[in-house]
Amino acid sequence: MTSGAIGKLEADGIADRLIGLTLREGTASHPWPRSPDLLGGNRATRNLADAIHYLCMLHGRLPGVIDLAAERSGGETVSDWIGKAVDGFAAERAYLARLTVAAGPIPSTPGQAECEAAVVGQRHAIEMLAQSDRKGCALGASIALVLEWRAMRAILDFSAQRFGVEAPPLSLPSEAATVEAATLASSNAPAGIERAMWFGAQQLLVQHGGLWELLQSRAAARAAH
Repeated sequence: MTSGAIGKLEADGIADRLIGLTLREGTASHPWPRSPDLLGGNRATRNLADAIHYLCMLHGRLPGVIDLAAERSGGETVSDWIGKAVDGFAAERAYLARLTVAAGPIPSTPGQAECEAAVVGQRHAIEMLAQSDRKGCALGASIALVLEWRAMRAILDFSAQRFGVEAPPLSLPSEAATVEAATLASSNAPAGIERAMWFGAQQLLVQHGGLWELLQSRAAARAAH
């Protein structure tokens, strides 16, 4: 988060609360993405490959969270932002697919079938958020994903160096543009819209937290064998 982006917002607005939520409960706060076992040492290559494969399972499928949300959450106030987010995440999805190929086979890990079932459940939960009839929920999940992706992108870029893939520029909407979209979406809207946006964002971050926990457990299981 940049202090400048927050400084442009009114105190306690939905946008700065969503940024704070992402920092507290998202990838940036979880220990595994910063772990030496993921970013260095003799186990890093397998652990990074595992992370890439599972991120691809979660977000490499089309339509994704933002694509589904665009069908429900466009609206005149945020149509420009969500259109750019759809295009930007399409590029991220292609990048993730290239990394998955370069990383090679998914590392053999005890309990593989159960792990795959768990991530399928996480993906389903995210898709349900993106297809929710509760106005604001899908948009909140999409905003959280765009804000959250920058921390995930750091893992992708580190993996790209390891696996010899050229990292493309990030083309998702900027934090400032995302802040503006959240603010516009909630302006003069019923209080229920902000609550739904918060719920969608929070639940998406819950699924990401579950993914990092799963990846950390898989690394521990491989190390034990």
